[in-house]
Amino acid sequence: MIPKRSYLLNAIYEWVADNDQTPYLLVNADYPGAIVPREFVQDGQIVLNISMSAVRQLHMDKEGVSFEARFSGKPMQVFVPIGAAMALYAKESGDGLSFPPEDFEVSGDPDPEPTPPEPPKKGFTLKVVK
Repeated sequence: MIPKRSYLLNAIYEWVADNDQTPYLLVNADYPGAIVPREFVQDGQIVLNISMSAVRQLHMDKEGVSFEARFSGKPMQVFVPIGAAMALYAKESGDGLSFPPEDFEVSGDPDPEPTPPEPPKKGFTLKVVK
């Protein structure tokens, strides 16, 4: 069965954004496959601002949450496996949803080291036309 956590994350994200609040994602930074800025991890957790003004190319699916953001001025591609998402809530009110620990196997073959999706190519290409 497909985990419901990915559906709930999408729903809570939209609800928080529709109410003009800032969505924060609480992440288990020690979860296998989590790619987060390690210098901001405290007690094995990190809170990420995933508002549209803070991140680029936000993508949520059954595998996880991925986006590009700047941390201390340095760009980074972040990937949060769906099992590493512990809670999503509004910064201003604290209202949201937390998730109990559970085992995840999204596809038939468990992938011990999931890789984040490649960001789309930027810029233009020129071609010589004769």
